[in-house]
Amino acid sequence: MSVGLPLHQNTYTSWAGRGAYFEQLRARIAETPGVTSAAVSTSGTPPENNWNGRFEILGRPASEEQLALIQLVSPEFFATLRIPLLQGRIWDATENRNGAHLAVINRTMAKLYFPNGDAIGHSIKFPTIEDNPPLSYAAEKAAQSWLQIVGIVEDNLNSGLRKPVRPAAFVPYTLWLVNFTQILVRTQTPSGTMVRPILAQVHSVNPEQQTLAGARDLSTWITDSEEWQNEHLTAWIFGIFAGLALVLAAIGLYRVVSYTVAQRTNEFGIRMALGATRGHVLRLVYSSTLVSVGGGITAGIALSIGLNSVLTRWAEGNTRDPVILLVGIVMLGLVSGLACTLPARHATRVDPLTALRCE
Repeated sequence: MSVGLPLHQNTYTSWAGRGAYFEQLRARIAETPGVTSAAVSTSGTPPENNWNGRFEILGRPASEEQLALIQLVSPEFFATLRIPLLQGRIWDATENRNGAHLAVINRTMAKLYFPNGDAIGHSIKFPTIEDNPPLSYAAEKAAQSWLQIVGIVEDNLNSGLRKPVRPAAFVPYTLWLVNFTQILVRTQTPSGTMVRPILAQVHSVNPEQQTLAGARDLSTWITDSEEWQNEHLTAWIFGIFAGLALVLAAIGLYRVVSYTVAQRTNEFGIRMALGATRGHVLRLVYSSTLVSVGGGITAGIALSIGLNSVLTRWAEGNTRDPVILLVGIVMLGLVSGLACTLPARHATRVDPLTALRCE
């Protein structure tokens, strides 16, 4: 859940005082029974971040096109949102309190600007960080100082639900303390039951501290967004059409297998008259169907992979998810098996005498 904390005008008008206040609020919320972790995130609520800033890389020419999302967070941010560390380390609480000139970048930024895999140890600078009292207080020489990259974390959605992941740099939130922050809270119980205890902790630190809309569950935050609702509706529509296509395919397969069984009725009767068991007849029906179904699934996989570049024009997400492909194959196999069951059972009930009489 997200707890938005705006500051009253002309309060905590020093860098040290404001940083200590935000950390005190975070620590008190983290102590609430039922809370597993709490983190400060000043620059945006997942899955979006609206602060896209220009940055420079030490030893390289500056460019106006060098942009990255700047995330002002506490070191607990990554554990709270379950963003795994891929390489290096995260700054600690002491470094966070002192506004250490350190940074952690995401995988996308590392690949884009450090393709040789040597991002850790390089230094970057964000000249847009400015000291503007009483609205914001920057750490000493934050805009002019170079921030050493000490870690790389896995990508997470940071530009909405549809858009690709953008380069992002995570820095201690104490580098730039504005007059608003939010605390992200992960709880063991449903967040609705945790609102009162968390707000009680906030008011125990400062009875006059207000919160934006109380506290919001991030799942509700996302599902209430227009972007999510549009995608959800689209998914339902495509799901309905996919279900209809699956039903039509099952009916078609059932009719084809039934016709094939009818054409081979005499053959099955003769085989049974010569001693073939029902299991043998079932295997004959299923094996002939398996060839057709297997060929169709193989062609479908080849088309899915071959047309991947075309599909990405309409789907900006992951179009190469092996789990979805595997689930689709299993589902088609199960439907095919069910569609063949009735004709196969009918084949095993053929009367051998009737088949011989027809011959």
